[in-house]
Amino acid sequence: MGPADYVFGFAIAVVVGANLYLGPRIASERVAMQWGPNGEPTWYAPKWFAMWGMIAFMATVRLFIWLASTYAPQHVHGAELGIIIFSLIAAGSHLFVLTKARASL
Repeated sequence: MGPADYVFGFAIAVVVGANLYLGPRIASERVAMQWGPNGEPTWYAPKWFAMWGMIAFMATVRLFIWLASTYAPQHVHGAELGIIIFSLIAAGSHLFVLTKARASL
């Protein structure tokens, strides 16, 4: 287990913690997932999917990186740094989406 896996595990813990803390504070059953240039939401997702789908997405990307590193290592460069950057961006964007959803009461 490398340093990237520790960062990934911490990011998953942050996402789960944010779901447990901010989830009950979101009144709507739909959460804005993307915003246009004018600042208005362009599409919504069900609250449960917006919250718990991120964990499935992160695990899928991590599995894909592991599979590529194992079965096609000649095509994989900088996997550790990629995992770290992906983990931080995914957790940060998830926190952003949930805090915007909580604030839009």
